[in-house]
Amino acid sequence: MLPVSGVGLRLTRLALSDFRNYAHLVWHPEGMAGARIAAIFGPNGGGKTNLLEAISLLGAGRGLRRARRADLARREGAGGFAVAGRFVGSEGEFSVATGVPAPETPTAEPRRVFRLDGAAPQSQGDIAARVALAWLTPPMERLFQETAGGRRRFLDRLVAALEAAHGGELAAHERALAARMRLLRTHGADPAWLAAIEDAIARHAVAVTAARAAVLRRLNQALASVTPAGFPPARADLLCPIAARLAQSPALAVEEWLRARLREGRSADRASGQNGVGAHRADFALHDAARDLPAAQASTGEQKALLIGVILGHAALVARVRGFAPILLLDEPMVHLDAWRRAALVAALAALPAQIILTGTDREPFLPLADAATGWHCGGGGLIADPGFLPAADARGAAAPLPL
Repeated sequence: MLPVSGVGLRLTRLALSDFRNYAHLVWHPEGMAGARIAAIFGPNGGGKTNLLEAISLLGAGRGLRRARRADLARREGAGGFAVAGRFVGSEGEFSVATGVPAPETPTAEPRRVFRLDGAAPQSQGDIAARVALAWLTPPMERLFQETAGGRRRFLDRLVAALEAAHGGELAAHERALAARMRLLRTHGADPAWLAAIEDAIARHAVAVTAARAAVLRRLNQALASVTPAGFPPARADLLCPIAARLAQSPALAVEEWLRARLREGRSADRASGQNGVGAHRADFALHDAARDLPAAQASTGEQKALLIGVILGHAALVARVRGFAPILLLDEPMVHLDAWRRAALVAALAALPAQIILTGTDREPFLPLADAATGWHCGGGGLIADPGFLPAADARGAAAPLPL
C-alpha cells in the first residue's frame, strides 16, 4: 500500500512508572519475532487505552486524551509518573522519555519534562522531527458532531506529522492572540504595540493556514489511492477564509489583509472578549466523496470508516514525504464496522508497512492477524502474551522506577 520498503520507525521497548493503572511495566511490543503489529485485548478498564496514551505522550503534544498532568499519575503512587520509549528509526536507535517528577510538597505541581537520548530537547519540534504518531480513539467518532476546536486539533496533528515546525507556529499564534486580547482589555493601550502583535498574528496565521491547506491537498491525493476496499472514499476540506484568500492571493497580500481586519475589529473584539479573525477560526470537514455526503450526515459506521481511511491515507502521505510511516495507535478500531469492513481493515493493516498497535475487548477479531502480530491479554497492570499469535514474553511489572 505504501511506497516504502520495511518499517522505518518502530517502538521496540516501552517502560512505565506510576502511569495510570501501571505501577511498573516493561513491554516489548514486537515480541521475539520482530512483529510490526501488536493486538491488545481484554475487558474494559484493564488499561488498554492507557498503554496507547503512554505511547502517544512520547510524541510532541499532550497525547491522545489531552489529559491533565495530575490525571496521568497512578493514584496509589507518589504523584509523579514516567514514560520511556526505545525507538528504531532510519538513523538508528534513540530514546524518548517524558513525565512529571513526584512533587516535593503536597502543593507543588512540577512541570512535565522531556528527554531525547537522555538530554533535554531544545523544543518539542526536536521530538516531532524523530517521532511520528497517529491515532484513532472512540471519542474521535463524535468529531463531526462536536466543536470546531476538536476538528482543528485533529487536523493539526495530521499537519504536525509532516511539518515539524507546525506546532511552533501554532503556539506562537496562540500566544500572540492572548497578548492582543490582554492589550485590548487595557484602556489606553499603545497602538504601536497592538500593531506589532497583530503583525505577528497575521504572519503566524498565514503560515499555519498554508501548512494546513498544503497537507490537505496532498492528503486528498493519497486518499484516492489507499482507501481500503469497501470503505467510503474520503475527501477532506479546510473551511477557512484565510485559506480561501491564499488560494487567490500571495501570502504577503493575505497578511496585509489580516492586519487590516484585526485593526478594524479592535472595538468589536474588545467588547466580545474574542479575537474575531485568525487561524483559530478555521474548521475541518470530511465528506464521503462518492456521494458528496458530509461526515456529519453519515451513519456511525460510515463515519468510523471515513476516519480510518483518513488515518491510513495520512500514513501513506507521511511515508512518501518522510520516508517512514507513523506508528499507528488504533483504539477499538473494529467497533461500529460491519463484518465486511472489519475484514477489509484487517487486510489493509496486514499490508501496511508501519508499526501498528491496536486494541479491542475481544481476541477473535484479531485472529486473522495472528501470523503477523503479537497478541496480548491486558489486565491487572500487566500484559500476558497470547500463544495463538507470534511468540512474545509477558510484560508484568519488572521495571524499576524511571528517573527523570
